[in-house]
Amino acid sequence: MNLIPATMQAAVAEQIDTPLRLVDLAVPVPGPGQVLVRVAAAGLNPLDTKIRAGKAGHARHPLPAVLGIDLAGTVVALGADVDQWQVGDAVYGMTGGVAGVQGSLAEYAAVDASLLAPKPAHLSMREAAALPLGFITAYEGLVDRARVHAGQRVLVHGGAGGVGHLAVQLARAHGAEVFATGTAAQKAMIEGYGATAIDYATTPVADYVQAHTAGEGFDIIYDTVGGATLDASFEAVRTYHGHVVSALGWGTHALAPLSFRAGTYSGVFTLRPLLTGQGRAHHGEILRAATALAEQGKLRTHLDPHRFTLAEAEQAYQLIESGKAAGKVVVDVAR
Repeated sequence: MNLIPATMQAAVAEQIDTPLRLVDLAVPVPGPGQVLVRVAAAGLNPLDTKIRAGKAGHARHPLPAVLGIDLAGTVVALGADVDQWQVGDAVYGMTGGVAGVQGSLAEYAAVDASLLAPKPAHLSMREAAALPLGFITAYEGLVDRARVHAGQRVLVHGGAGGVGHLAVQLARAHGAEVFATGTAAQKAMIEGYGATAIDYATTPVADYVQAHTAGEGFDIIYDTVGGATLDASFEAVRTYHGHVVSALGWGTHALAPLSFRAGTYSGVFTLRPLLTGQGRAHHGEILRAATALAEQGKLRTHLDPHRFTLAEAEQAYQLIESGKAAGKVVVDVAR
């Protein structure tokens, strides 16, 4: 028999830029279309720290709140009108922590059942919790927007980053030849995921375009960095058929270089389904694709080696804010 307690522990951000505090809250009751998940692990993202710092108004997550966007865990109760899950199913997803919806830094979460996918069988809860936001962002750019396919040359800016290393693997899984920018210190990691590494600090745009595409430009460029890197993308894309995608297309950019190449630009805003309710089922579909790739050995996660309990969630945030995290930071929630 599955016994669900009346209360749970959660790490709460009570005010902007104040430490997370461990508190007792009532265990949520799943509503129609929702399931109750016993959270095993919560994947943290730089966006989580920006929300806590009051620098992510687009996330619409007023404090006090339970933060944490990604989770992995086990279904322990079903709301009305849920037939795709059963109690005991191991699941993962990008389920809350924005738009006033409780996040994953709690022992239980009532989440929209359509946002979830089956956890890859051979991945741990920690590894699964590291995937959702990054993979969904990579997929929406490369597959939904740019329609990546075999025979293309794909350039990923920031190939060692949280989204970038997943974008590299996703493009390769679709048969593309992949290149990725990074630092000299990131070369081995980038090449380990199957991309040709480009040291952006020492190699001018024109030089790597000439070296890797004979001057033609890349078929798809995925920018995960923004700013000047997005501007450089407009100069490196293939004429007529090139497609630039960016997950950080904010700011002011001159589009003339892209227009002169008759190229295409697409933006990615991964939070939109959580904020609006539109397209949530597609997020579940994307993560089912991630599960399939992981179980085929074509997708793996890069975890920071530090371990944090729910009571130590503040330390996890501090690690991300320090810029010293060596991979995705995951909090072990289950006691």
